[in-house]
Amino acid sequence: MNALASLAAEPALTALLFDVDGTLAPIVADPATARVPDAARDELRRLASRYALVACVSGRPAEVARTIVGVPELEYVGEHGLELDPAAARWARRIHAFADGVEWPVERKPLSVAFHYRTAADADAARVALEPIAARALEEGFRTRWGRMVLEVLPPLETSKGTAVRRLLEQRRLRRALYAGDDSTDLDAFDALDGLDVAVRIAVASTEGPVRLGQRADLVVASPAALAELLAQL
Repeated sequence: MNALASLAAEPALTALLFDVDGTLAPIVADPATARVPDAARDELRRLASRYALVACVSGRPAEVARTIVGVPELEYVGEHGLELDPAAARWARRIHAFADGVEWPVERKPLSVAFHYRTAADADAARVALEPIAARALEEGFRTRWGRMVLEVLPPLETSKGTAVRRLLEQRRLRRALYAGDDSTDLDAFDALDGLDVAVRIAVASTEGPVRLGQRADLVVASPAALAELLAQL
């Protein structure tokens, strides 16, 4: 029995965990317009009625992720797990003040900020322009993270999608899980499945994602639509 079939055979003992943007929802130029397609929503709703846990672990705030996915039956954890760390709130005002001093459009989240450059005429030049901003953020004691056409500035905490996934699994004492993602932050979630009884790591491929994601994955799919088709097997 392959790993997917093994998970499907024991849904009451299994968690299904997903990133949102680029994984369930196609990447779009304007992040505010991102939505999970209806076919994928139908699959997620079906899975939520069958599995012990179906959750989204997103870089977006949880309520924004909930709107994008459009399936309230799921559990949502936002800002790469920062929402589960009480210490993160102490840094929010300083991070927002830092963003106020940056000449760049900013996505302001409750606990962090993001500087997107997907719509820049020259993506390479935009990345170069953001590098001094990343350096300043580090000098001020924050963490930075580069993702798919985005620079994020976050509290200096050992918090990640990996810590969020571990907490979700430990809370429910689940030892069988699938995680699907498309970006560098999802590597931490992949690592969180190490040592489980059954683990399936799915990479949603893109030219923007890290090579290591595909190397670390058990399965690679070509797009969010292909992931939705795979979910039908569960």
